[in-house]
Order: sequence, then C-alpha cells, then structure tokens
Amino acid sequence: MPAGSNAKRERQYEHIKDSAEDRGASPKRAKEIAARTVNKNRAQAGESKTASKSSTQDMSPQKRGGRRSGTNRPKGLTKEQLYNEAKKKNIKGRSTMTKKELANALGR
Repeated sequence: MPAGSNAKRERQYEHIKDSAEDRGASPKRAKEIAARTVNKNRAQAGESKTASKSSTQDMSPQKRGGRRSGTNRPKGLTKEQLYNEAKKKNIKGRSTMTKKELANALGR
C-alpha cells in the first residue's frame, strides 16, 4: 500500500488482493488490481492529492463489477470468469461450453 494510507484502505487492499488471488490471478496481478482499485476509491473520496478525470468521474470499480473497459467487445464477465464460477457451482459440461452457454447456465 502507498505511504500515508489509513487502516480502512489497508484492509480494503488486502481483501481485494486476496479475492483476486482466489479467482486465479497471479500474486503480481492481484497486487496491481488491488492497488488500482484502492487508489481509484481514494481519488473518488477526495483522499488523494492528485487524481485523473477518469478516476473521479467514472463509476467505482466495485459497481463496474468486472466489466472490461476500453474495448469494443461486449462488456461483462470474461469467459474465464464465467468458467471459474461454473466450476465453483459444479456445472456439468462447462469445459465444452461457449461464453454464452456458460452465462445461460449460470442464469445471467
């Protein structure tokens, strides 16, 4: 965590990092995701000295909920994320399903 952070942001960082690792992200990627999320939340709450326009005016990372930004592809969970969720729910035949089939099987 960046210097000068408070206890709430420390807990938030650790929670996000652990969650990302549980979803299969590498430790390095999990740290990056956690740091970006916490820094964006700090910017939106006015806790940072400088912040980009996109950090303060965009929706929060929690509300965005895994939607990918910066692409022309449909937004939403990736096929890998859907597959991991189907695996947790023990859905049969998931390995041969398309992204759309996975989403339907999960009720999305």
